[in-house]
Amino acid sequence: MDFSNRGTQPQAAAPASHVAPAAGGKKSKTDKGLLGRIGAVVTVVLFAVLLIALIFVVAGGNPPKSESSYVDSSKLQAVFLSTGQVYFGNVKTLNNSYLVLTNIYYLQTSSTGTSNSSTNVSLVKLGCELHEPYDQMIINRAQVTFWENLQDNGQVAKAVASFEKSNPNGQKCADQSTSGSTNGNTVQNAGTSTKP
Repeated sequence: MDFSNRGTQPQAAAPASHVAPAAGGKKSKTDKGLLGRIGAVVTVVLFAVLLIALIFVVAGGNPPKSESSYVDSSKLQAVFLSTGQVYFGNVKTLNNSYLVLTNIYYLQTSSTGTSNSSTNVSLVKLGCELHEPYDQMIINRAQVTFWENLQDNGQVAKAVASFEKSNPNGQKCADQSTSGSTNGNTVQNAGTSTKP
């Protein structure tokens, strides 16, 4: 028997389970997809971090203030309603649903009735009207056009201070002739129309 040709016989190749690419060879499609996803996630995360940092810097390092934080509790506020009515007083509560106002005053106009009719504007303390409301008003927030803090040297604040000085025990509705005046502004109990 001759065994000399035995080493030259073709042998069946076993199927390769995974062939690694040769150095410098191309990567498979699955490797490219995975790297692309990782790159996209890293890009989105970096963008989000930069966006948050930018918002933090623009906001001055503080979160945005709520509207109620602008109320100066040591001052009077003017509240302007969509109906055109203006109320002056102290804002105690301010949120998205309602505004609570206390120590309330409002403007009242009256005509003199002469041929040269002139209009007098009075600042009236709420409470002595026909229905005698309490000195607190809950206003639907949707009806508020805007509000503002008032300076102490304004005519309204001076008239309110004068009224409070003249009425240290509060308003007396039975005596409707009591009124206080400062710089031509009258603060009076509702029901009186005379200007001192």
